[in-house]
Amino acid sequence: MQRARIDHGVVSGTFSLDGQTFDVDNNVWVVGDDTECVVIDAPHDVDAILAIVGGRRVTAIVCTHAHDDHVRVAPALRERTGAPILLHPAERPLWELTHGSAVTWDEDLGDGDRVEVAGTALTVLHTPGHAPGAVCLYAPALTSVFTGDTLFRGGPGATGRSFSDAELIVASIRARLFALPGETVVHTGHGADTTIEAERAALGS
Repeated sequence: MQRARIDHGVVSGTFSLDGQTFDVDNNVWVVGDDTECVVIDAPHDVDAILAIVGGRRVTAIVCTHAHDDHVRVAPALRERTGAPILLHPAERPLWELTHGSAVTWDEDLGDGDRVEVAGTALTVLHTPGHAPGAVCLYAPALTSVFTGDTLFRGGPGATGRSFSDAELIVASIRARLFALPGETVVHTGHGADTTIEAERAALGS
C-alpha cells in the first residue's frame, strides 16, 4: 500500500482586500498517493495546480480560508476535476467578495472534521483570527500541519484587515497549534516551512 505524500508548488498572483491589491506568491499543497489526492487552497492558476496534481484524481479542494488569493480559482478547479470545495461556513462574507452569492462551495468544514485521502486523515482545526473561518489541517501520520495564513515562520498571520482579529489569532495558535507535538512541520500558505517547536519558542506558549 502506498503511503500518502506531500507535493508542493508555488503560484504567483495578487491578493486584494479593503481596496488594496498586492502581488503575492502562494504555496499549493497536494496530499495523496499516486492515485488520489486533495488540494489545499486554490490560488491564481488552475493549470499550475493541475501540474502538481499530475493526473491524479482530486477528491477534495480544501480551503484554509476565503481570501481571494486562496479561493480565486477554486470553482474553476472544481469544474476541471469534479472535486468538491470544502470551506468553513464563517468564511461566507470573504468568499462572496470574490465569487458573489451565486457560486458557492460544496461542503462545510467544521472543527474536528476529518478529510480522508490515500489512507491518511487530515483533521480540521478551526483557528479564527486571520479570518473568521480560518482552519488548519493536521496530518499526524505525516508529522505535518497545513496552516494557511494562520501561522508562518516568524509568527502569526496578518490581522490588519477586515474580518481579522489580532488577539483571536494568537489565542487560536496557542490553544490549537501549540498543543501539537513540537516536531510537527508547519506548511504555510506563503513562504518557508517551520515547526511548532520553533514558533512556540518565538511566540511563547
